[in-house]
Amino acid sequence: MTEIPPSPLRRIAIIGGGAAGMSCAATLAKHPDKFRVTILERNEVLGGQASSIQLDDDKYGAPWMNNGVQGGSQIFKHTFKFFEEHGYPPQKVFLQVSFGKSQDGFWTNVFPSVLLQQFAKDIKRFGLFLKVVKWTLPILGLIPISIMLRVFLFDKKFGDKMVYPLIALFLGTGNQTANVPCGIVERLFDDPNMKLWDYDNTTLLPNLPTMYTFDNLHQFYAKWGESLADNGVQIRTRQEVCRVVSRSSNEVRLQVKNLHTGIDSEEVFDEIVLCTLADESLKILGAEASWRERFVLKGAAFYDDITVTHSDQDYFERQYETQFHPDLCAQPTNDAQRQQIAFAKDTETKSKGFRPMYFTHTYDEDPRLIEMSFNCSNYQHQLVAGNTKADRELNPVYQTIFLDKRKQKLWTIGDIKEHKIIKRNWWHQLGHRWQHYLRVVPGMMFLNGRNHTLFAGSWTLVNMHEIACISGVAAAYRLGAEYSEFDDFATDFFAKYLLLSHGIIFKREQRTRHSCNA
Repeated sequence: MTEIPPSPLRRIAIIGGGAAGMSCAATLAKHPDKFRVTILERNEVLGGQASSIQLDDDKYGAPWMNNGVQGGSQIFKHTFKFFEEHGYPPQKVFLQVSFGKSQDGFWTNVFPSVLLQQFAKDIKRFGLFLKVVKWTLPILGLIPISIMLRVFLFDKKFGDKMVYPLIALFLGTGNQTANVPCGIVERLFDDPNMKLWDYDNTTLLPNLPTMYTFDNLHQFYAKWGESLADNGVQIRTRQEVCRVVSRSSNEVRLQVKNLHTGIDSEEVFDEIVLCTLADESLKILGAEASWRERFVLKGAAFYDDITVTHSDQDYFERQYETQFHPDLCAQPTNDAQRQQIAFAKDTETKSKGFRPMYFTHTYDEDPRLIEMSFNCSNYQHQLVAGNTKADRELNPVYQTIFLDKRKQKLWTIGDIKEHKIIKRNWWHQLGHRWQHYLRVVPGMMFLNGRNHTLFAGSWTLVNMHEIACISGVAAAYRLGAEYSEFDDFATDFFAKYLLLSHGIIFKREQRTRHSCNA
């Protein structure tokens, strides 16, 4: 057994070096007089799902692209702060989507489509629907969106073609979208701290809203790790925490396997922060898991998806509407729509034209199930920079996400030419089912802080990089670190998360700490 020498510093083990673990470590590292922090990461590199892959610069116009995590909106205050502190600021882009195929199934937020015109009344009623859900949130908020759309007599095709793809874009919920509670949908449109974009009563999704694409995530996390190490954080990669051996009144014992040497050791810490997915956390806790931990963590459901990064343009154009066609366009009814059409037609101007980034494809067999794709050459800023008319010889870069391995008989993955595939990545993704918000989210405050154990990760609320960062900061705060206020919006978001997941009122706690310190 490896014994860590006694120290007046509290020994904190952060299990997992993704966004949550790194944010937790960064917050604790501001108090070197209080904490000795160790990150135990199973992989070779930091970042978790926020990763990058290498590309052939000559073929694709850039030597790298981000993988797993692509970008965010203006609400990602903590994320952007960490990026900017290490010299990797996000880059502004304007969101363009292309959902569905052909005139009766396609819609976009770039110009008026026939489908938008067809469901104009449903789109306006959707605003009323959001208000009703908001007014009755404690009662109706947990009901799945699919049921509520039927209760409010929305056209089934409106749900299948417009609402579900849009929620999947918001949350990355994939084929569990119909099971998302309507209260979460309402929050994503109305809650200032959670909404990505405003609801639009004519187009559902507003025309060209601002979004941000992330800089090289691999390099950012490597530099962040170096910065933490310089501030006293011990970062140990290729270290697998096999199980919690024991949790007593004053310590936690972990069995840790060094994947470089294959040697197991037993290590002792004062507190642990599990920055791993709920099912992985439960596996690590093993026999030491309390009945509360088993009840809450088993409520989180995960699904196995695969992302194929490729350059198969023929496949992509068969699946999606990638260019402006007059027959996709509805007759304009006002000057704004005429301007939108003129913008979409303009392929000569680099800053204009219909160049969608997000795409969805629905299956005829079950319209609620989808495939999702990115045209990364239109989205990630380092690729967009080379994507001018003069550079059309560059190969485009796409990512297509095939959702829920149990549904793979429906997948079109076999239609992608093998020699066009750049990389395959499997992901273990959270399903935002209504059960998650009935059992997991409200249950976290009854787990955090018990048995010298805290939990952090986007799965504790909503699958966003920003939530992962806030959850890590909140865990550090719970351990005694200070929260450094830098933005009113960010502070409000942090305070809401702290109350929900830890049962702690931020301002009251902050005043109490300051008075104690004085």
